[in-house]
Amino acid sequence: MMDNFTIRSSRLVDLNLLRVRISSNLEEFAAYSYFSSFCPDDRAEADYEVVCIDLDRDAIPESVYADKVDNTFRGKRFKAGYYLVHYFGEPAYLVTVGRRFHVFGRGLEKTVWPYFVKHILTIYAADHGYLHLKAASFELPGSGATLLIGRNGAGKTVFLTKACLSGARFISNTHTLVRSGVAHGVPSSIRVRRDRCFGELIDRHKLTPHMESGDYVTDASTLFDSPQLDRAPVRNVVIADYNPASGQGLKRISPSAAGTFMEQFSFAVTTYGLKDDLLAHHRSDFDEYVESLGRMRHQLTELLEGARCFRANVDMLDSDARATALRQLAG
Repeated sequence: MMDNFTIRSSRLVDLNLLRVRISSNLEEFAAYSYFSSFCPDDRAEADYEVVCIDLDRDAIPESVYADKVDNTFRGKRFKAGYYLVHYFGEPAYLVTVGRRFHVFGRGLEKTVWPYFVKHILTIYAADHGYLHLKAASFELPGSGATLLIGRNGAGKTVFLTKACLSGARFISNTHTLVRSGVAHGVPSSIRVRRDRCFGELIDRHKLTPHMESGDYVTDASTLFDSPQLDRAPVRNVVIADYNPASGQGLKRISPSAAGTFMEQFSFAVTTYGLKDDLLAHHRSDFDEYVESLGRMRHQLTELLEGARCFRANVDMLDSDARATALRQLAG
């Protein structure tokens, strides 16, 4: 299949525990802006490869890929222009061969971070005994890692940013892999909007506008003085739930309550709608799939029972409220 088109750009992305090669027949591929860390040796071996072929750049005959398209739930969804959750675009054609994914279509940057990264992290976790969470994470010096969970608009990015500007060390912005109580960060770009929290940072660092209107893109090394951590043992799990109209502060909650929330908003298989993809990864083997999913859920339960769980309704823009919350997490 590689003989039918020309690869004009390629980057080896460092996701901490794994490396993914992203390649395209475009000279400039917008999807590279999603990532903040690239391997210095571009010739190193990748754990997975995603090859994106833009059909407007090269007129690839449909006969090259039509009979090879995945006959899976995701393969059929791609052909309908539905990538994952609320991500849509032009019809695309997905061809999976082992750990290499080919996708043919247009505007394929919309598939890379929205689908492929989430899928790859989930199957990597399944194969290597990790738990993949949608979670930001940071470490308070000497006090372990805090996982930060929440619905969209709940204040996660503000909490994370203000914590790291106040002395915490950044681990991850969006994805965290956990095993044996240790959080492993997944490097990525950080997208922010101009508001009370980020307006001054956008101007100070002259941040680059993102491909999506209204967003700016940066990375942890630009925003924060302290170096990014690869991993740290988990001490706290915080569910961000900012609402200025209700009682403020950090409130301890039970591991059971935290787990119920995280099943829907953090557990990657559920949160990203990847149950069919995980089943396909296990070759539709019922026993293997159930064992894999059950192990992840058990890991989530163990993680929460070994951590302190909080619901956070904290105005992190208020210096006193922020200091009180961070002391509580450290203490």
